Amino acid sequence: MIIVRVYRDHENYIKKYTVEGHANFDEYGKDIVCAAVSVLAQTTLLALVDVCGLKEDRIKYEIDDNRGFLNVELPIDIEKPELDKTQIVLETFFLGIKSIIESYPEYVKLENGRCKQ
Repeated sequence: MIIVRVYRDHENYIKKYTVEGHANFDEYGKDIVCAAVSVLAQTTLLALVDVCGLKEDRIKYEIDDNRGFLNVELPIDIEKPELDKTQIVLETFFLGIKSIIESYPEYVKLENGRCKQ
């Protein structure tokens, strides 16, 4: 199962997300659920840089394809105008994950958390 965790701060801004695990919907290379979540999660990271304008070296991220892991954290010192831009992308990610879960609830789980930032 893929576990997606979305972490929000005290103002309800998404500041971090993680994706971990494998859907096991089908064999490797044919797993549409895993592919959908992976594309959504990685495109979100790319959009934070290319659409929102964050410098890649300011975003804390880790990718481990073997264990199906992606962790993305916004910079601690992010300014409000930048933060507002990122929320459009991150809320779209959140919406996309919920949509995948509606179709494949036995393969993807969403957990919401709080972060200290």
